[in-house]
Amino acid sequence: MSNDDEIFDIVGYVMASEYRCNIIKSIGESIKIPSAIAEDIGLRTNHVSNVLKDLKEQGIVVCLNEEARKGRLYKNTDLGLKILKYL
Repeated sequence: MSNDDEIFDIVGYVMASEYRCNIIKSIGESIKIPSAIAEDIGLRTNHVSNVLKDLKEQGIVVCLNEEARKGRLYKNTDLGLKILKYL
């Protein structure tokens, strides 16, 4: 499978969920905490956290301070930024 096919598979995965799309767009090229994302897109924080967990497992976002209980910082990975261009 070519690199393009892989990126399109993942773009399709993200586009299949409005929540995934909105979270990636909300983070953009910045660094955000889940509550700021939740406020930005009008979702409950616990829902945002669940979606972030899925995106993290896919390598689309990364948590910069995993050990923090509160105020975890998320940013899009290089893959996340590539996906962002298609959204």
